[in-house]
Order: sequence, then structure tokens, then C-alpha cells
Amino acid sequence: MENKEIINGNNTAIGVKDVDLYYGDFKALKKVNMDIKKGKITAFIGPSGCGKSTMLRCFNRMNDLVDDCKIEGLITIDGDDIYKKDVDVVELRRRVGMVFQSPNPFSKSVYDNITYGPKISGIKDKDRLDEIVEKSLKSAAIWDEVKDKLDQNALSFSGGQQQRICIARTLSVNPNIILMDEPTSALDPISTSAIEDLLDGLKNEYTIVIVTHNMQQAARISDQTAFFLTGEVIEMANTIDIFENPKDKRTEDYITGRFG
Repeated sequence: MENKEIINGNNTAIGVKDVDLYYGDFKALKKVNMDIKKGKITAFIGPSGCGKSTMLRCFNRMNDLVDDCKIEGLITIDGDDIYKKDVDVVELRRRVGMVFQSPNPFSKSVYDNITYGPKISGIKDKDRLDEIVEKSLKSAAIWDEVKDKLDQNALSFSGGQQQRICIARTLSVNPNIILMDEPTSALDPISTSAIEDLLDGLKNEYTIVIVTHNMQQAARISDQTAFFLTGEVIEMANTIDIFENPKDKRTEDYITGRFG
């Protein structure tokens, strides 16, 4: 009964119950249970190959694109099972945006990058598209840097700027949840700091889940942290508790650098 309440709780953006995931015969996730809260930043930490990114990609069904991938268990968003047969995966991916490790803007103008999703959704009105572009770029804290260069190819900007353009592109379709897979690992410290400041402002409007190898980053920006090890969630709690008072010895060993 307790798990059912967790899955359907009013404050729950994403509920995960008894999830196993296989790539062929390899079991990449093992009985994962978690409750990701609305309007919070949740960080996934753990050594390479522990299942962090695999779990993240379950939330917008990116693993559907992997041959021989099988998932068991229940994943809900706002209480709805996202793996039911009648789920519109395109609509799911609109609601659950994704920002990748390396900035990946399209080789198009900044304007065309931001309007790509809205146009696919059927928005054609130029004034409305202009509004979306300005709002999205402002939300991604890059409007002032690009407002006079909207016709310029997005690939001509710096890595940090490209990543914020990609975040703006994600925001342009008005998602509820933003998934981020190592979004700053390819960036310099100044750009990383700019993205972290941006995330702190965005969490008031969006639920954010971030995979990071950088434990200091998780400690700085997240509200909740889940520690993954060999496909299992060893411990998940408020970030301050994970870092200052971990309950599991394996979490403590990882946090203090004894392994990983």
C-alpha cells in the first residue's frame, strides 16, 4: 500500500516501482523504486555504467530506440503509466524534455532551433513564434547574448552558449519535466556555473532530473539525490542527508572517494 501511495502522491512527478531493465541478457536496472518530487532538482550519482543514464532515458522512453531492450515494472508521470500501449510517445517526449551531454543544436539559425518544436506542434503564427523564442531564450538566460543574432547559425556560438540554446529549445514546447544527462561535462567552469545558476531558477517552473558524475555539482544544485551502483538504487534521500549523513556504507564510501 505504501508504494501505491508513493506512485500516486500529489507531490510526485515521476513514480518508479519495481523497475527491471534488460539489454538482451544483461540486466542493467534491478528492482528500482523511487519517487521524484515536482518542482525539485533530483540528481543521479554513481560510478560509470551503474544505470544512471539508463534510468533517466526510461522517463521519456528513449530506451525504446535501443534494440533488444526490455523493461518491466511501473513508471508513472503524474500518476499515468507511460508504458501503456496507447501512450503517444511523441507527446510524452514533448512533456518530458531532454538535454544531452554534448550541446547538440541543429545546424540552423538560433531562431529556427527554438521554433522547431512549436512548428511541429502546429504553431505557425509569426508573432506567437517570436514570443516563444524570446520567452524560451530568456528562461535559458541567453536572450541578451543572442537577441541580435537570431539569424546566426547556433553552431557558431561557444559550447556553453550552445548548451543554453539547447535548453531554450527544450523549453520552447513547454514541458513539465526536463531530463539532463551530464549537461555540463563538456563545458568550462564558467559555463558550468552559468548552467547551474540557470537550473536553480528553472526548478520553480519545472521538475528537473540530472545525471552527473560531479558530486560537488549534485551537492550544490539538487534537492534530492539517488546513488546508483551496479543497476540498483542504493540510497535516495534529501541531498544534504546523502552527503552529510548517508545511511548505507557503500554511499559513504562513494561520497568520500573510497571507490568509484
